[in-house]
Amino acid sequence: MHILIVADHAWINGGQAKVAIESVLGLARRGHQVTFLAAVGEPDPRLAMAGIEVIALGQYDVDTAPSGMHFLPQYIWNRKAARVLRESIARMDAADSVVHVHAFAKAVSPSIGSVLAKSPVPAVYTMHEFFLVCPTGGFYDYRAALPCHRKPLSASCIVRHCDSRSYAHKLLRVGRQALINHGGLHAAFKHIIMISELQHQAARPYLSDAVSYHRVDNPLDITDPGPKERPGRDFLFVGRLSGEKGIEHFCEAARQAGVEAVITSDGPMADDPKARYPQARFLGWQSPEQVLALLCDARALVFPSVWYGGQPLTVYEALAMGTPVIVSDVCAGREAVVDGRNGYWFKSADAEDLARALRKVRDDDTAAAVTRAAHADYWASPLTLQRHLDAIEGVYETMLGRGGQTRPVETANVEEALAG
Repeated sequence: MHILIVADHAWINGGQAKVAIESVLGLARRGHQVTFLAAVGEPDPRLAMAGIEVIALGQYDVDTAPSGMHFLPQYIWNRKAARVLRESIARMDAADSVVHVHAFAKAVSPSIGSVLAKSPVPAVYTMHEFFLVCPTGGFYDYRAALPCHRKPLSASCIVRHCDSRSYAHKLLRVGRQALINHGGLHAAFKHIIMISELQHQAARPYLSDAVSYHRVDNPLDITDPGPKERPGRDFLFVGRLSGEKGIEHFCEAARQAGVEAVITSDGPMADDPKARYPQARFLGWQSPEQVLALLCDARALVFPSVWYGGQPLTVYEALAMGTPVIVSDVCAGREAVVDGRNGYWFKSADAEDLARALRKVRDDDTAAAVTRAAHADYWASPLTLQRHLDAIEGVYETMLGRGGQTRPVETANVEEALAG
């Protein structure tokens, strides 16, 4: 079939773009005709090497635009993206083609909705975050540092200053969300791919009852290192140092539990935790290869996120390395962890409860048991690219009415994370 992939970025600058580009390459290897349309950046050179048609718009995104005022029209309604998408679809055979949107929020904009809603070619959207339904993209109140349970675009949502920047920026997001809701983007997607059960439960109330949902896990490119002979040493945090990641709760819990917090990466909160928790070890930014080595050597990955998230691949990478995970009970990462078997849940934003879990894994016998389970459970059903592509192809076949088999979304055991 002919598959048109739409994304904000033409190169890998994060997990979302990585999934899109790895899928593009994998689908091309399986013999499909693939076109990749992206707004920002020089294309990943592997795309051209694989014979994939790449349409790069040469635009900026919300983080790199030199002038916010000049970028505003593109952010609200990217006319170029809509025009190029319309021209691309016109060359496709509707009986044997699909459009798959991975990202629009940072550069492509809601403008593609009006094109897709009128197109005879069916479209699917992978919900890597929540921008299709939530103005700030995360169901998260940055001011309160808590998940947000307000109905998007309700009066209580509009008046609440929950944005990470300014209230004026929040109002801009509200206006753009209205365009998303009523400019065709919601109507464009009769099929939506979810990457976690929690994500589906959070977003479903704000989408059409006519939407068909499919669960497709993101892929991991990782080699089985084999079971560990013994538990690792460090209690490790991997991720951007920002408020929603819960880094301060980890530092405080480590102090209470009498263990060393080891922290990779950097971010806008970097200086504050370093000053408040001098006993923690901050490693700074690490390459992907270094991160995997750290995960392999760690006693546990601590994932203290205080927002829902999508499908945090760091959690799965740790389990693949045979490293148990201590995870917040409010985030989607908990879906990979069986409490007490391959890791532990703790009450979100509760340093004392996190300290309790750290003390459990500090015990050598307990650490050995959860370490063995972490490796065994992940490799019993690994998130391979081939498994991902099989599922994606099943979704496409369903969209084209060919009776493809897809995995339904299940929503059991996630309600408490959404209850607030």
